[in-house]
Amino acid sequence: MRVLITIPHIFNPSGSGTYASVADDPAPRVAALTACLDGLCSLSRQKQFYFDYDERSERKSTGHKGRMNIDIVLCSVRDLNVTAAVPGLGEIYRLEVFDVDPMYTGFECQKVLRNHLGQYDYYGYLEDDLIINDPYFFAKLLWFNKHAGDGVVLQPNRFEMTGPPENEQVYIDPDYDANSGRRPGYAHNFDDNTYLKASFLQQEIGFTRAKNPHSGCFFLNRTQMQHYADQPYFENQDVGFFGPLESAASLGLMRTFRVYKPAFEHADFLQIQHYGTAWADRARTVRLGKSGTLGKS
Repeated sequence: MRVLITIPHIFNPSGSGTYASVADDPAPRVAALTACLDGLCSLSRQKQFYFDYDERSERKSTGHKGRMNIDIVLCSVRDLNVTAAVPGLGEIYRLEVFDVDPMYTGFECQKVLRNHLGQYDYYGYLEDDLIINDPYFFAKLLWFNKHAGDGVVLQPNRFEMTGPPENEQVYIDPDYDANSGRRPGYAHNFDDNTYLKASFLQQEIGFTRAKNPHSGCFFLNRTQMQHYADQPYFENQDVGFFGPLESAASLGLMRTFRVYKPAFEHADFLQIQHYGTAWADRARTVRLGKSGTLGKS
């Protein structure tokens, strides 16, 4: 399987806002990007070895030939990135620099994907602080679309880990009630085909129509990417979903496809880690309600 991943990457210490990309300290951004790239390396690593202690403690090949080849393109703005500080990973990605508003680099990622139509089996957009830990991540996406069709996209549940002593896993993207004022303005229908289920490894897995389709990423097979790129709004840079970062990741996606996520009782079927504990730390101030839902403490 050949996969193309584009990553919008900006660090602007002179910027203003609440995003980590405009923070004062570059160290967390370096650590986040390193973890993101390291995760992708682990998926595409071609050689694996083990130690055989019975025969002179030799290092031997597992015979593993690699499940996929991943090409990575970092999209950035000149002098507004931390790529020079990322240790030992400079050879695994290609850096493309654009003369655009830094907050709009996500839309340049979309153009890079479009420019490589027909060359890859999967096309991905991944924010630079997201980490894929599951070696079967793309196999699960392939399995899902085989059952649900190409008009449907499965998004991973984003999570963070709290620190000790709890060491809890917290899913950080809240659902939005279609009937409340918290629903952001975008064209996504929550109401049709709200629940899917299928058997995976002899376990029944449920998938819900995503009330919050945003995951900071998306992954499309070749047919889906072609269909997405053919849409008249593909390059219009509409920022109506919260802002340019969120819109580049999710607005066009939810206009084009029916978006699902694994139901929370099966949340870890497809998940992706968000670097840091910013959202998970907020969970420490939230009590668990009687129904098992979270409420303000």
